[in-house]
Amino acid sequence: MKNGIRIEICAGSIEDVITASRYDAVDRIEFNSALELGGLTPGFASFLEARRITDKKLICMCRPRPAGFRYSPKEISVLCEEAELFLKHGADGIVFGILMDDCTIDAKTTEMLASLAHRYGKEAVFHKAFDETPDRLAAARTLIACGIDRVLTSGGSPDVISGMEEIALLQKTYGEQLQILPGGGVSEDNARLLLQKTGCTQLHMSAKISRNDSGAYYAVSGSRIEAVCSTL
Repeated sequence: MKNGIRIEICAGSIEDVITASRYDAVDRIEFNSALELGGLTPGFASFLEARRITDKKLICMCRPRPAGFRYSPKEISVLCEEAELFLKHGADGIVFGILMDDCTIDAKTTEMLASLAHRYGKEAVFHKAFDETPDRLAAARTLIACGIDRVLTSGGSPDVISGMEEIALLQKTYGEQLQILPGGGVSEDNARLLLQKTGCTQLHMSAKISRNDSGAYYAVSGSRIEAVCSTL
């Protein structure tokens, strides 16, 4: 934490976890696989290694496939099993997002997963599936009723700056009942402005750079973490 601001780094590999863990200002790590696909459930062995590596809060992505967030009963069943495995073995929370066919929140499954996380004394986080809902204020009320602790959002827009007004509205309206976590395009160029304009006190960022190994892949950049921290 720096100046009262919590920073969450989106990690897609063990190397990303190592990089993010070097910085005292980083409060949490959201652990994924396949960031180039928007972030999917990490492998269990990778999670166990990440848990051994870092003493930062470690939030595990529970997302079975890329594309949308309307899952079959079998996909939901496996997602729930993986979520419990992470929680049993030391995750500090789970992050997920499940929608109905009309893109409203799947309240039944969301409440079940939130209850599961809380049973282990951990956090339940709803990810940017939230931004696909037709009415984010109504969706926020549903998340509160389901017991969700935090929601990741770019305000229903492609990035946090274009969604800044809605993020500010969500923070003003529901920030005392639901943590509003801005994410999607957070950078050293806009982090300070985003916090000032929205009233939020935390940020989610990948701090990513592109690397190449017979093809491009994303990796967390320590220098970008430092650059954001220097603006706060």
